[in-house]
Amino acid sequence: MRGHGLPVAIVHACLRGGGADGRGHGGSPTAVLDDVALSDAERRRIPTLSGTSHAVFVSVREERTHEPAVSLRFFTAEGELPACGHGTVAALAFLAERAEGDERAVRAEGDEYRATLHTAGRVFAGRATRRATHVDATFDAGRIGLRAATAGECDLVLPALGIAPDAVAADIRVGSPGRSRLLVPVAGRSALAALDPDPERLRAACDRLGFLGCCVYSVPTPTGRMAARVFAPSIGVPEDIANANSTACLAAHLADRGFTEIAVEMGDSLGSPATITAGTSGTSIHLGGAARVTRTVRLPPG
Repeated sequence: MRGHGLPVAIVHACLRGGGADGRGHGGSPTAVLDDVALSDAERRRIPTLSGTSHAVFVSVREERTHEPAVSLRFFTAEGELPACGHGTVAALAFLAERAEGDERAVRAEGDEYRATLHTAGRVFAGRATRRATHVDATFDAGRIGLRAATAGECDLVLPALGIAPDAVAADIRVGSPGRSRLLVPVAGRSALAALDPDPERLRAACDRLGFLGCCVYSVPTPTGRMAARVFAPSIGVPEDIANANSTACLAAHLADRGFTEIAVEMGDSLGSPATITAGTSGTSIHLGGAARVTRTVRLPPG
């Protein structure tokens, strides 16, 4: 691989809060690095070499406006993604950490870093506020498409998930922040924890339907708290620790039921608890998560 000794920050994104010190724990390990001249094949190797599921490539451009413009590209071992929510949280934490002590860095309200983020086909605002032990990041989730799932889609996917039709707690929807995924509600956390999908069968079903994967979630409490598991075999991620774009889909769906704020807990089945928050205001959805840059590694030559 070109770029011998390439520095890569490992950022734990969407930490689970709690504890007297407020540090949070768990989160989804994500590789974040400055964009360099690499082929797409080399970019796909970064997650594997870094021991993460995703990698984010960051390019900061000089702009005449008061906020930096930042281009983000997201990769898994399978290829490039048009968007990645927890990767965006990780990138914002990386940028905020690096801006500390830089007199040129944009600041507002004391410790807040702001940037205009550019991804494939979308430009949106991102913010990151430094705390004593982590960074709180928020960004605009963009437009979310929602529709009812068809009987044919359910007939293909539910058996692969190991969910009987009578175990579904409410209507199944298809959510799309760019790539579609099935949103499947189950009655409670115990049913969610017991899921044991067939990975190959699920991937075949998702590939056939053009889905990224499936988000299975528990019925929310009155305060909007719930648990979810996201299976994304079609992008090479059998189960995701934290999937913010699926959280945005849930927020859009549940807004019709009166929920303006939700908190979704993921990652427990993988031993790395994560929490993603989402708030809705009109047609706007903002996603949030806590993150911490834990270390920097240098990739070996390849």
